[in-house]
Parts: sequence; structure tokens; C-alpha cells
Amino acid sequence: MTTVGFIGSGNIGGTVARLAVAAGYDVVLSNSRGPETLKELVDELGPRARAATPADAAAAGELVIVSIPMRAYQDVPVEPLAGKTVLDTNNYYSQRDGTFPELDAGSTTSSELLQRHLATARVVKVFNNIYFQHLRALARPSGAADRSALAIAGDDAGAKGETTAFLDQIGYDAVDAGALADSWRFQPDTPAYGFIYAGEIENFWESPGVPADAAAIRAKLDAARR
Repeated sequence: MTTVGFIGSGNIGGTVARLAVAAGYDVVLSNSRGPETLKELVDELGPRARAATPADAAAAGELVIVSIPMRAYQDVPVEPLAGKTVLDTNNYYSQRDGTFPELDAGSTTSSELLQRHLATARVVKVFNNIYFQHLRALARPSGAADRSALAIAGDDAGAKGETTAFLDQIGYDAVDAGALADSWRFQPDTPAYGFIYAGEIENFWESPGVPADAAAIRAKLDAARR
């Protein structure tokens, strides 16, 4: 079974790690504060989990999740990720990340910036448009009538295929939203962001989670406007 590395193990990273371990994957967790700060999560996840530095997690993972504030994307180690599929969960929030003129102008996307930094890796955007509690609550076995889907975007067909297979194992269908340049279609302030998994209620973090299938996700992606 594939080992999944995590660069960032907070709300989204930690939730994906829980789903991965439940599906039989080994996970290697890291954050910016040091492996010792991840003891509680590692203990919760059990023998399939261990903590490491970001560079070690990148090297250990056959598939690697990057889930850190977008402003820190250039801190992601480059060499250990060469040739690997990297799942980018990040969003650009100028109030947190500072100003990125390219992103403000819409001339590129945050995932394209990460791909530019990780020139020898294969970046796929995923997990960025769902609240972490909904991500954990809505996972369903393959074939379940109430299974949800997640949008993905990437420039490499093989990497998107690997991502789709991983999503299937942890409880989700995938909807191909196109290239990394198209990933704005499920970023903040678009119809596919957040609320679709909350039953469209205003305070989506108060919702226990509402399934959204592939057709619903496609409709929201098609409704996105810049």
C-alpha cells in the first residue's frame, strides 16, 4: 500500500491522514513546528503513522499532500518531490497570506505557483473547497448512493489518475475540473467552494455535512465566473 507524506498536518492535512489510515495507507506527518508536536495525532492514528520533518515526509511519501498556508509555498522542499504526485490543498487568502499581484489579477492560480516552484513534481489541486469536518463526515464506500465527489485540477493526466484512485480509496469520487489554470473554478468565492457540502446554509461550519455528488459539483464548476 502507498505511503502518503504530509507537509502540513493541520485541519485538512490531519483529516486526510485519518481517512488515509482508515483506508490502509501508511502516513508520514510533518509540520513547521517539529515532529515532537505531532505526538498526539500520531498516537491517535496508531502504528501506520509516524512524524518527521517536511523533507523526510516528502522523501517518504509516494504520494504527498501539501497543506500549509499558501504564503509558505516556497518552503516546500523541491528535490524529494521530483517525479511525485503532489496534492495541493491550499487557497489564497490575502488577509492571511499577504498580497500576490498575479493572483489578485487572475493571471495565474495558487496551484500554478506551487507547480512553478515544484517544477519536477506533478501538482494536483484537491481538498481545498471542503471544510475539514465535512471532509471527514462525508466519506463513503465506493458505490454508496450518497457518495460525494471532490473537484480536482492538474496538468498531468497520470497524476490526476493517481489522485482519483486515492480519492476513491478514502471515500470520494473525483470530478476533473481541467488544468491547474482552471482551478480557480473551485477556489474561495465560487459556487463549488464550501457551501455545497453544507446544504447551502449560511454558516457552513455549523452543518454536519450534506453529500454532493459528481453532477452537483460539475454544475457548480460550470457556474463559476471571474
